[in-house]
Amino acid sequence: MKLIIISGLSGSGKTVALHTLEDEGFYCVDNFPLGLLTDFTDHINNQHMQIYNEIAVGIDARSGASDLKSFNQIIKTIKAKGIEVEVIYFQAEINELIKRFSDTRRRHPLTKKGIPLAEAIDIERNLLLPVSHDSDLCLDTTHTNVHQLRSLVKDRIISRPNQELSILIQSFGFKHNTPTDSDFVFDVRCLPNPHWEPALRPLTGQDTEVQNFFKTQEDVTVMFEHIRDFMEYWIPKFAEQNRYYLTISIGCTGGQHRSVYIAEQLSNHFASRFPGVSLRHREME
Repeated sequence: MKLIIISGLSGSGKTVALHTLEDEGFYCVDNFPLGLLTDFTDHINNQHMQIYNEIAVGIDARSGASDLKSFNQIIKTIKAKGIEVEVIYFQAEINELIKRFSDTRRRHPLTKKGIPLAEAIDIERNLLLPVSHDSDLCLDTTHTNVHQLRSLVKDRIISRPNQELSILIQSFGFKHNTPTDSDFVFDVRCLPNPHWEPALRPLTGQDTEVQNFFKTQEDVTVMFEHIRDFMEYWIPKFAEQNRYYLTISIGCTGGQHRSVYIAEQLSNHFASRFPGVSLRHREME
């Protein structure tokens, strides 16, 4: 049996993720009390019902500080019964979360008794620290809309080959903030920038003209080879530690040319070596 635990900050996309998993055949339960999770998995296992082979539960700060502090031990107890467990943690920048609550006019679950929204988000973040520390995958949805999030869940969680490492290679622009859900961040802003070539400025690293420009630049080739060789060594090391997810982020200034080109080249290279490689260009979305 496989159990996926969806947790994280309110407004960061947990419900969208659960609905996506449910649409793909998972048995999903939202706002599940963490203290009952062990008994719940025992009950499902005892039923021997094949329909419940894939389960997803949503856990939030309302489970209470005491149970959340015991999160690591609860997960160890469940895994000891032969159940495969993945913990996915969602987060977003506080200003974006405040904007989302303002747009939807929904109340934060911890804003009772007159607690301001920003303070409630901070309390929630601290309560969920044990969960975030033990997560297999942390997703920052600050720059992700609903449709992109659904695609991300399908690509990284649902489509991941059993027991295989899911590798996301993504480009981004530093001027739009560094993605906080990265395992490795490579800065390629030192490379020649097509932005200063008038004919190339409106194009991206996916266009042939820009790619031909980069192929004539020795530093670009050397940068790609160094990152490639570095990850060639370390990806198997992560896989040996039974890691489910690995995120490699390539950043330039705007996330349109240099980072896109390098990310494309890395994706092409590693896709032929590992089954679970996906590519994302954050700023181009």
